[in-house]
Amino acid sequence: MLRMRRLRRSEALRDLVRETELAARDFIYPLFVTARPGAREEIKSMPGIYRYGVDRLEDELAEMESLGLRAVLLFGLPAQKDEIGSQAWAEDGVVQQAARRIKAARPEMLVITDVCLCEYTSHGHCGVTRGAEILNDETLPLLARTALSHAAAGADVVAPSDMMDGRVAAIREALDSQGFTHTALMAYSVKYASAYYGPFREAADGAPQFGDRRTYQMDPGNAREALREIALDTAEGADMLIVKPALAYLDVVRAAREWTTLPLAAYNVSGEYAMLKAAGRLGWLDEERVMLENLLAMKRAGADMLITYHAKEAARLLRDRQ
Repeated sequence: MLRMRRLRRSEALRDLVRETELAARDFIYPLFVTARPGAREEIKSMPGIYRYGVDRLEDELAEMESLGLRAVLLFGLPAQKDEIGSQAWAEDGVVQQAARRIKAARPEMLVITDVCLCEYTSHGHCGVTRGAEILNDETLPLLARTALSHAAAGADVVAPSDMMDGRVAAIREALDSQGFTHTALMAYSVKYASAYYGPFREAADGAPQFGDRRTYQMDPGNAREALREIALDTAEGADMLIVKPALAYLDVVRAAREWTTLPLAAYNVSGEYAMLKAAGRLGWLDEERVMLENLLAMKRAGADMLITYHAKEAARLLRDRQ
């Protein structure tokens, strides 16, 4: 008689036949960097996550390195905002400063930069506006300019998250024409207009001041459309792809994995993080076990890498279990 339980009898057997594993090298840790010197401000809706001044990054980087974490995703909070988000591409912008500082202090740390305008515009949208309309083609040169400034500051990877049509091609062309052929492009190819982003908008001070983002981010009801987005970004020169959010979209992660051979990331977003933290604090869930189970599910669905606010605690648990 075939007995499936034979291979579950001991920890050694279970480890031997396990199909999917988590490791610290799988994780990309998002960092919020603010223009305020000396800042270390906890984000109320994301316990354990902070906004850091550029001059406060070293301790965080040292802790990451001690845990085997090798990649950061930078988000910037500028000192001032305007209608077009000009601080996004400023040479002395907060992300540019942070990238230079990280590469100087920890050259082996992989620096990925979020390329978008929402944190930098006074209206909070991801592109140039005319009245209530978000203008696609007028936004592309500004995104390309932002990506170029990040590459010049030392970013290894630029990650456009705006969801404007054609932005991957515009950024790739700009990078190549200025000699940054080695800078990789990680596209937020599949980014849904999700309610799971609520805590992030507090963290990055990037909530739209009017309307919403449903005219450019994807409708949560659409899965086949995700494959069209992936095909377009691949044709335009993306090196890696992101599906965002993760937990409620594991079917999309799986479909993406089956559709593309490009490296694929799942973004375990702020709302997913906040829900688990709240349930853990109330004692309703075993926070550590559920966290690892969630991350394992994202990887099992097909993600090669995980962008997650849990990166440090997950890496610590995995290290301590060895």
